[in-house]
Amino acid sequence: MQVLGSFGGPVSRTIGLVSAASLALAGCGGGGSGTLPTPTPSPAPTTTVGGALKYPTYPQASLTVADVQQIIAQAVGEAKARNLPSIIAVVDRVGNVLAVFKMNGAKATMLTSKLNTETFPATTIANPVDLEGVTLPAEAGAIAKAVTGAYLSSAGNAFSTRTASEIVQQHFPPAPSTLGLEGGPLFGVQFSQLPCSDLNQRFQPAGGPTALIGPKRSPLGLAADPGGLPLYKNGQVVGGIGVMGDGDYGLDPDITNIDTDAEEFIALAGEQNFTPDPTITADKISAGGQTLRFTDATSAGLSALQTSFAAINNVLGALEAVIGYTNGTIVAGTAYGSEASGFRAATTAEFANTDAFVLTDGSGNNRYPIKGGTDAVDVGTPLSATEVRAVAEEAFKVMSRERAQIRQPLDSQAQTTVSVIDTYGTLLGLVRGPDAPIFGTDVSLQKARSVAFFSNKVAAAQLQADSDGDVAQFVARTRTFLSDPTALTGAFAFGNRSIGNLARPFFPDGQLNTPNGPLSRPIAQFNPFGVGLQVQLVASNLVQHVGYVLGQSATDTPQQCTNVPNAPNGNKRLANGLQIFSGGVPIYRGNTLVGAIGISGDGIDQDDLSAFLGLNNGGLRVGSIGNAPKAIRADNISVTVNGNPVRLRYVNCPFAPFLDTAAQNVCEGL
Repeated sequence: MQVLGSFGGPVSRTIGLVSAASLALAGCGGGGSGTLPTPTPSPAPTTTVGGALKYPTYPQASLTVADVQQIIAQAVGEAKARNLPSIIAVVDRVGNVLAVFKMNGAKATMLTSKLNTETFPATTIANPVDLEGVTLPAEAGAIAKAVTGAYLSSAGNAFSTRTASEIVQQHFPPAPSTLGLEGGPLFGVQFSQLPCSDLNQRFQPAGGPTALIGPKRSPLGLAADPGGLPLYKNGQVVGGIGVMGDGDYGLDPDITNIDTDAEEFIALAGEQNFTPDPTITADKISAGGQTLRFTDATSAGLSALQTSFAAINNVLGALEAVIGYTNGTIVAGTAYGSEASGFRAATTAEFANTDAFVLTDGSGNNRYPIKGGTDAVDVGTPLSATEVRAVAEEAFKVMSRERAQIRQPLDSQAQTTVSVIDTYGTLLGLVRGPDAPIFGTDVSLQKARSVAFFSNKVAAAQLQADSDGDVAQFVARTRTFLSDPTALTGAFAFGNRSIGNLARPFFPDGQLNTPNGPLSRPIAQFNPFGVGLQVQLVASNLVQHVGYVLGQSATDTPQQCTNVPNAPNGNKRLANGLQIFSGGVPIYRGNTLVGAIGISGDGIDQDDLSAFLGLNNGGLRVGSIGNAPKAIRADNISVTVNGNPVRLRYVNCPFAPFLDTAAQNVCEGL
């Protein structure tokens, strides 16, 4: 195991289905004032009975119908002034689509960007080659952008789709002058919140008492195309706005200049009166000596605000129904933290940790109560409920003591989601910080399932049995690359960081004139819509869902991603897709794989620490499980590149991570 710096990590260029949130980047941020306000000092955390540190109290807030009308009117007014008829989507914090407004003359479709010159076979909805250069409904792009702005943000950070663009490309920060640097820290996050996810909820056309339960899915995952911003009331993130007007669903490959993006100005107009505190926007958050981008648009560049919905409704356009997302009316948002939102405070019976949150079904029932593993046939002694509880609660304690990477003010506590699973991918328990970004809910489960899958003895056989695209060929490529004809048969334990090393268009990550990792496309073919195995596993799901949204098919994509064979319990081991950035490790009972833990919501090294140290501490608490034996961790795998040996990484822990102690190298020797 390596103990490296406090930020680092790979990602890569990601565009359309992209996005994410958890690290830092560079560049001059737009949309903020030139003077950096002084953040209010964070209150000193206090120790609770459970051994964790107590979080601040977060008041509940939500968007009203009148709020949504005002947001749409403001955006439509700016779009009219810029002569760019657009589609505007507004969502609440947990992803419910509150309204979609289509202006007269707005383009009905958009094209996913193709950022290379490689010749590909004909790309169509019916026969996708990855997902680049594909024509998709513009409404899907607007909704994905709105979801991204809402899901990546919290009371401690406000991120946008431009922020997402910065942290998902093949070099970090993305610019022609930064070639040779590692990929973005959230490389691959664009393929989360997928419409096929078994965790994310689906729109209920008939409404009802559970209609607003979140988190809701996104039609295209997360987005990196500028034009998606978060919405705030009373210091709390209450949703997001997304704009699609130019027909190009892409990203910003060069952060060294300031763009004049009409969609971003339209979104900024819609955000007026619902803006985040300027001290928490991405351009006030730094990491590795770099600051992130929030928006290149500025309020000074906006036209006079149009605030009357009556003046634009059925005049400049109209509300629109989108199959699977909205029935064409405006609805009020739900308040995050309320039973109706799907997220609420845990009871003491559910988790000992003070301030813990869980997912709820709208009737007071925890959707994922602590339980034991379902895989006794394969592992002999599965994880017990006691073991699952120990790992989840200890990981929460580590999280609550960590200094956050992406939150303001400085020295705030990290806030993430913790997921624990068995080897079949069954979610055995989920717990989260009270203000953790929503995106981390789905991603933490993706991370846990990904490391359990790649560490499993059946990984190669599962991939070889998947008929989608060229999924099966990635096994042979991996075995050739590692010079190991038995790779992916359980001999090694893979952390998410290890998988990420193999899923980048350069190996080692970012370095030019080196081969691509075997799970990635070569750099000449690489595109955020065509990253390699990650997208091939779910491309058919996304294509099927697009057909459903367009009304071309009455059948939506199944609520389990990928076409790998079912586990013995009838479920897919990768039921919400593969994730390829850091924050998850497998769980072992001696030398036997019995499950995994995934963490997501803050910096990738912070996520690594919570997973690795939380599992270690949980194992010590019960005395029966723990991290993979050192001899089989993936950082024992060495690959010769240009005559030099390069080892995979397992986890990277921050050097001095805690708020309540000056301890350093806390992962050393574990």
